[in-house]
Amino acid sequence: VNGVAEIHSQILKDSTLHQFYTCFPHRFSNKTNGISHRRWLIEANPQLASLIDDTIGDSWRQTPSKLQDLMPFADDPAFQEQLTRVKKDRKEILARYIRDRYDTDVRTDSIFDIQIKRIHLYKRQTLNILHILHLYYLLKDNPKLKITPRTFLFGGKAAAGYGEAKETIRLINVVAHMVNSDRKVNKQMKVLFLENYNVSLGQLLFPAADVSEQISTAGKEASGTGNMKFMMNGAITLGTMDGANVEIHRKVGDENCVIFGLRADEVMNYYIHGGYSSWQMYSDDAAIRRLMDALVDGSIGGDHFGMLYSAFLDRNDEYFVLKDFQPYCQAQQEIAKRYGDHTKWCHSSVVNIAQSGYFSSDRTIQQYADDIWRIKPVKH
Repeated sequence: VNGVAEIHSQILKDSTLHQFYTCFPHRFSNKTNGISHRRWLIEANPQLASLIDDTIGDSWRQTPSKLQDLMPFADDPAFQEQLTRVKKDRKEILARYIRDRYDTDVRTDSIFDIQIKRIHLYKRQTLNILHILHLYYLLKDNPKLKITPRTFLFGGKAAAGYGEAKETIRLINVVAHMVNSDRKVNKQMKVLFLENYNVSLGQLLFPAADVSEQISTAGKEASGTGNMKFMMNGAITLGTMDGANVEIHRKVGDENCVIFGLRADEVMNYYIHGGYSSWQMYSDDAAIRRLMDALVDGSIGGDHFGMLYSAFLDRNDEYFVLKDFQPYCQAQQEIAKRYGDHTKWCHSSVVNIAQSGYFSSDRTIQQYADDIWRIKPVKH
């Protein structure tokens, strides 16, 4: 029995399969998922791949762990300048796609903040879009307020029978229309849901991202691999301590990612012992109260989102969206602060690329071959 990320493997041993683990501890192991750097870096981002070749040679293409050779260049001004140019090129490629497909212009000097996930309450696209709505209200209430310009992009699909997920997509689109059509706001932020997410679209999104949204409820995301694809292309992780985020955080450190919110043990403690009341959050926090009321009072594009309102309040917010709302807002403020220091942001981007080799699927499959399948490669 193996989990697909360290935190997942630990949860299997501690709770899900605990009785089996006490009987057969030797049968449990961890094999953290990986991604193909051939697809998600070499194929998806040839501009970055070429820059890496020119800097450390091309042996990393066969041995992705050699991306670590980029670490000495994290503070090199010439390399940072070239990396900045690559990111700008990739953002312009995505901006052209958005202009052609959606007739919407986005600022390439804005933070490209991207969440690509299957639409699900535990993956918390709702946390993201509620924060966007919160930003919108702040800008409307104070027309002189200036924020770091942002482009918020969503991608992902929903199960046909999953009502709350489909309502989440509708909420994103309604808020997007409200934001994008408001001339007093749309110079500072844009929002788009990119439909029919697939690999081809992913190859446009991952290289252009500045911020990787990995905000699932801690303990719920077994691994996740989108975080690895973003990381390999130099995006900064904004996430909970969940899934492979735990190992990304260990690789890059606090200064090169932004972690917020409840930890998995805190989530489990609430599930077991109670003590959380979303109605109390609603009562105590005026910003949350305004957002929750907006879901059902028709103020969001004249629409109503009763299923989501019920999930948050009537069903006590099973995935702690409201509990993590203010920490998420603070994390977003930290992102804006860091983005304002271009040199440090580039440093973090290089560190993420350099440390991403560990998350190659080559490593994962080798571990399966060595530790579980006990097979050797056939040599011709």
